[in-house]
Amino acid sequence: MASEALLNARVFDGEQVFPCLNVTLRDGRIERMTSESVDPVAYASSLDLGGGLLAPGLIDLQVNGGGGVMFNQAPSVATIRAMGDAHRPFGTTGFLPTLISDSREQLARGVQAVRDAIAEGVPGVLGIHVEGPFLNTDFCGIHDAGFFRDIEEEEFDLLGSAENGRTVVTVAPETVGPESIRRLVSRGVIVAGGHSAATFEQVQAALQAGLCGFTHLFNAMTPLGSREPGMVGAALADERSWMGIIADGQHVHPASFSVAVAAKKRGQSVLVTDGMATVGWDQDAFEWNGQTVTVSDGCCRLPDGRLAGSNLNMIAAVRNAARFARIDRLEALRMASLYPARALGLDRELGRIEPGFRASMIELDEGFRVRRSWIDGAMEAYEEAFH
Repeated sequence: MASEALLNARVFDGEQVFPCLNVTLRDGRIERMTSESVDPVAYASSLDLGGGLLAPGLIDLQVNGGGGVMFNQAPSVATIRAMGDAHRPFGTTGFLPTLISDSREQLARGVQAVRDAIAEGVPGVLGIHVEGPFLNTDFCGIHDAGFFRDIEEEEFDLLGSAENGRTVVTVAPETVGPESIRRLVSRGVIVAGGHSAATFEQVQAALQAGLCGFTHLFNAMTPLGSREPGMVGAALADERSWMGIIADGQHVHPASFSVAVAAKKRGQSVLVTDGMATVGWDQDAFEWNGQTVTVSDGCCRLPDGRLAGSNLNMIAAVRNAARFARIDRLEALRMASLYPARALGLDRELGRIEPGFRASMIELDEGFRVRRSWIDGAMEAYEEAFH
């Protein structure tokens, strides 16, 4: 069995920081954490971290692309691998390839690609996020509203297959009613609200039916108003659901970000990137539905200035979240590791550094930049810490 000893590490286990521990890995999982000496000879390899901070790996629930590719444009194992490779140097050790609203055929291809990637052991793939086409045309964003439609009968089984890993499906609750939400949830699908004109009451009905999360809070949904709380108000008022939120300072103003995180119950704010093809790529533009998307002020925009996903990476989101919400960086790390793991129902194997958990971790320098990452015990090192 593969084994490794990580020596002299500061360890953030998901709750607190231990000043000096030795962590041993075996067969892709964390074997032991101890302040006692470890004999490196007992392991296939050993690494002295010299006091570097070892933290749980980051989990991104919304990755549209990276490394010059978009999942929609070529839903394949190769595309998923390229996306994972592009995001990994920025701390992402688990992710959901995200399919933006598309045809029935492309949806089926996307689901099959994720199944194949999981079967082939592509590092970091935890499942799929299907962001549409079950949305509202009034809040389409960069989605092609021509694809928007109701869920078809055979798609309940397609989306609910265990072979998909964890499946998040974003729906507009006013177009996908409570009964359809119940059917999805009964098949193990994690249902989130987004791209929606729903009223507060419609969102509440969806929450009662099993909706449990919200996709990129504030963006493409009914806003919080004094007399109509809308989807944003429903998300912030609900004590059980999680909210995904983009910490790039463009999708959500830092003040709004701070208010939302303060309003939401601790443990339910989840950082996402909504990352596009430019993440981890050396070019700042790509083609999407016949238009050129360009990186501007750190985010992706269409020629008319509309937002088109982000150029954000997860470790930058952690640093931004700490600054925007005036919280410590350890809590921001939880928003990118433990809390998304919990949202996916994977918090008994990911999101912490504990014996028996999967060895998916990152090493950070003093500036919270990534030096090394491990996915299920396989390590990757970077010559320079990534920003």
